[in-house]
Amino acid sequence: MNKTEKTLVLIKPDAVQRNLIGEIISRFEKKGFKLVAMKMIQLDEPILKKWYREYKDAAFFPQIASYMSWTPIIAMILEGYNAVALVRRIVGTRKGYEAEAGSIRGDLGMSGGNNLVHASDSLENAKREMKIVFTPEEIHEYKTITEQLIYSEDEISGVFR
Repeated sequence: MNKTEKTLVLIKPDAVQRNLIGEIISRFEKKGFKLVAMKMIQLDEPILKKWYREYKDAAFFPQIASYMSWTPIIAMILEGYNAVALVRRIVGTRKGYEAEAGSIRGDLGMSGGNNLVHASDSLENAKREMKIVFTPEEIHEYKTITEQLIYSEDEISGVFR
């Protein structure tokens, strides 16, 4: 059986500027992920230094910081089976011009650097990143009827038994 996970997604400044917020969220919802936290936030230097801790002293950090603080971003936590891996598949490979058709970056992106969306690359990083952007009180736990329909292991879900 698959395992339920939480993962973090950021809708980056280029996607915000292009009015793609609804389109991006819709793709995750259509797949069946449950949105358990979401907010618009302006990333500042202290947050970005925590986020990019391994690059904070690199020569290219100011360029990354400038891009990520250009506009507010949308931060969200998605929950679902194998969320880390499946969300990354929906997002697509890093460069828009190389990303798979059907993925967010493949369908909506052309840039190699401004790549619309961040998705945590491991469960450990998801946990670390969620703590940078959200407090525990901002993360919600609830059940939906959709979960019973989408995640049923049987042909007939528990709703109809």
